Amino acid sequence: MLPDRAFFYALADAAKAETLPRFRTGGYVTNKLEGGFDPVTEGDQAAEAAIRGLIEDRFPEHGILGEEHENIGLDREHIWVIDPIDGTRAFISGVPVWGTLIGFQSGGRSVMGLMDQPFTGERYFADGKRSWYSGPDGERQIRTRDCERLSDAILFTTSPHIFTGEDAERYHAVERHVRLFRYGTDCYAYALLASGHVDLVIENSLKPYDVGALIPLIEHAGGIITTWDGGRPEMGGNIIAAGSRALHEQAMSILNGA
Repeated sequence: MLPDRAFFYALADAAKAETLPRFRTGGYVTNKLEGGFDPVTEGDQAAEAAIRGLIEDRFPEHGILGEEHENIGLDREHIWVIDPIDGTRAFISGVPVWGTLIGFQSGGRSVMGLMDQPFTGERYFADGKRSWYSGPDGERQIRTRDCERLSDAILFTTSPHIFTGEDAERYHAVERHVRLFRYGTDCYAYALLASGHVDLVIENSLKPYDVGALIPLIEHAGGIITTWDGGRPEMGGNIIAAGSRALHEQAMSILNGA
């Protein structure tokens, strides 16, 4: 048996019960990175534990890859990929562009995924064939925008400061060609791309749980998401997502110095 929308929504509800009451409350934050700042909150840990508990009860044969707790069964056919609060910096700053990411892999391929933003009441869900939005303004199937030229594109990245060295040069080479660029939206940028509001997202050094839920959301909406060298994105790394193949090819050409 494979998961359905109702189960994904149950997982999101369980996470929401842990994250939303802690949002904009000044909750406890710890730093995971010595010599830098990589925050984790009580909400991160409690939300992932709640998601894992439901998965282990319903699908004990499935593996789980998560950000905050030990991975289990990564050699199994079906694996859940969890980021309980993607955008923890946004979360602790009171900015509602963080989200709970719940992805599902089968045979090493991301096939279903959910991005939930509890404060705004928005959910973006890929059911294995199509991508959907539900929120305050109703529910509908979503598609990427068919932007054909980089000069017409809207580009998002979490921050220009995530890029260093050659990666920074390659990213800024693309940024110089677009119509508009914006920063600071974490996973919400990918949801906006899947919905046809923006055209391009470029980031680097992502972990598998940063993209696992977002891959099917973009692909089932008609978009393209790969690594900078054109490979599959399930393992993270340097990631580019585009609303159209033409735009993906143009950005890739610049990223790779063509």
